[in-house]
Amino acid sequence: MDLVGDLLARDRRSRDAALVTPDGRERTYHDLITNGYKAANVFRYLGARAGATVAVESTPGFHTTLAFLGAAAVGAPVRFDPAAGIDAGDRVVLAPVATAATFDPAPGTNLAAFGGSPERPDTTHWEKELWSENPGTPPSDVKPDDPVVAGPDRERSHRELCSLAAAAVEAGEMDEGTRVVLRRPFSDAPALAAGLVAPLSVAGTAVLAPSTGDGEADDEPRGDVAVAPGDADVPEPRRIDPASIASAAD
Repeated sequence: MDLVGDLLARDRRSRDAALVTPDGRERTYHDLITNGYKAANVFRYLGARAGATVAVESTPGFHTTLAFLGAAAVGAPVRFDPAAGIDAGDRVVLAPVATAATFDPAPGTNLAAFGGSPERPDTTHWEKELWSENPGTPPSDVKPDDPVVAGPDRERSHRELCSLAAAAVEAGEMDEGTRVVLRRPFSDAPALAAGLVAPLSVAGTAVLAPSTGDGEADDEPRGDVAVAPGDADVPEPRRIDPASIASAAD
């Protein structure tokens, strides 16, 4: 697999669990892929296309997962930092409704909010647009060497992120029965690859661990493999250190 958008292939839709959100709700592959198409089409409506960066909240969740997959499907690299996206003039900025209310985007930046209805009429209500959007496959001409993540220090191409995911699959011995618990923000690109892209690529389940509210993840075991730093004390029986995956790939 060389494109993140390949995760949304129609023939991968099934009733198997693809994602467990921090509130414990399971989403099937059918649900995730269908809504991934909708997210891609919302981004296209807002002007996101190949080379047009979108900024997305970095906290793992259902809507931030859809935003990443949808943007990848249309070729728009994702910056997991809405405030930096406002400063940079990114084409679309997606943030929680309370955070979005504090932003003053420049002309050319479309602001979208999730988690409630925004007060300002010029801010797109993400959920409203998502649920009403066409679930059809979005057109795209994405290439493996196109950027998929726009980080503060470096970009990651589709090929690079998929290579990190493949290394994580091997290191974690992942298969379609594996539950992988992500205990890092999406802004950590190797963790994103190991904790989301990797399990989805083998028809496993990506589990997004909830936060305790102080920035730390909870300590309840939720799966087979944890994606967490090497010095983290995790309850899962196996752990993948994102830094080690990145070092091996580089």
